[in-house]
Amino acid sequence: MLADPLKADDVAAIARDATGLPAGARVVAAMSGGVDSTVTAALLKRAGYDVVGVTLQLYDHGAAVRRKGACCAGQDILDARRAAETIGIPHYVLDYESRFRESVIEEFADAYLRGETPVPCIRCNQTVKFRDLLEVARDLGAAALATGHYVRRVATPAGPQLHRARDAGRDQSYFVFATTREQLDYLRFPLGDLEKPKVRAVAAELGLGIADKPDSQDICFVPEGRYTTVIDRLRPHGAIPGDIVHLDGRVLGRHEGITRYTVGQRRGLNIAVVDPLFVVRLDADRREVIVGPREALLAGSLSLSEINWLGDEPTFETAANSNRHVLARVRSTREPLPAHLAIADGAPTVIFESPEEGVAPGQACVLYDADQPSRVLGGGFITARARASSSS
Repeated sequence: MLADPLKADDVAAIARDATGLPAGARVVAAMSGGVDSTVTAALLKRAGYDVVGVTLQLYDHGAAVRRKGACCAGQDILDARRAAETIGIPHYVLDYESRFRESVIEEFADAYLRGETPVPCIRCNQTVKFRDLLEVARDLGAAALATGHYVRRVATPAGPQLHRARDAGRDQSYFVFATTREQLDYLRFPLGDLEKPKVRAVAAELGLGIADKPDSQDICFVPEGRYTTVIDRLRPHGAIPGDIVHLDGRVLGRHEGITRYTVGQRRGLNIAVVDPLFVVRLDADRREVIVGPREALLAGSLSLSEINWLGDEPTFETAANSNRHVLARVRSTREPLPAHLAIADGAPTVIFESPEEGVAPGQACVLYDADQPSRVLGGGFITARARASSSS
């Protein structure tokens, strides 16, 4: 047990403050079977809300029943059902396999065929969870849908804002940037002010059997962490061989399919060179893996599509036309860097103040307020990058 003196009742009070609804209000808790969503449901119940647990069955790999780090299938559904019984709340399991396959898994495979590096967790939140499940919560007469994401919803006179979690090591704001204003008005994130060890401690105090359960993996539907297994099954033509080409035009070797490579990759190229080379671009039409030195990975700017804007300005375009300064985050594992917004050749653009590495089409670029760095302003999906002038 941690030295932190806070007990379950104290933490439930924190959750109640974060939820901001009157006692007795109905709240639907999304329960994946993991510790975070289970504690969310338990805290809401303890805080005096009329809680209904809902679990989505998203896929069904045979190994998912036994595999550690899975979610939303097999054993996880059983864990969610048992947790709901322990907490004392009604629980429903909804079969969303077809929706998840169409919105997330199929798009995941197609993105790799296009030479992109997708983020399926964002697509899942954007579609199945914060769109479809949210409608289910409304149909159940709930005042809000609560999830176990580590982000904060901050109420202001101008409307709710989305902020990073207090625990920087657990912050999941990168994965929920596509939450719309309307969705944010309805969503609640009771764990946003808590640290993960405290959440586990509360689970143990409440006698929840999942207190020590491992966290789910980023890509829950990929068996054994090998994403090519999924792509090869769904899109076998993605394994067509092609050339590995240097930026200077030299053909250095052959590959077994561009779906096996991602921008920034160094290992597994199987080419004989003296200096280390990295994947800097994937040309799906020509089936080429383009490689170059590390400095070729540096980007001076990037273009975005599917913009979601949560800032005070009415639109991204309004912010860009005022030369809005922001902090831009191109990977969930990287900290945001100073940048400013622009419209270049008609496309929403992010221009970095200093070159950024790891910019890959298909990934998200999440934007934060330069004056209030915890606040999420929105973001979009990267469609292209322009190399930094120093690496031209």
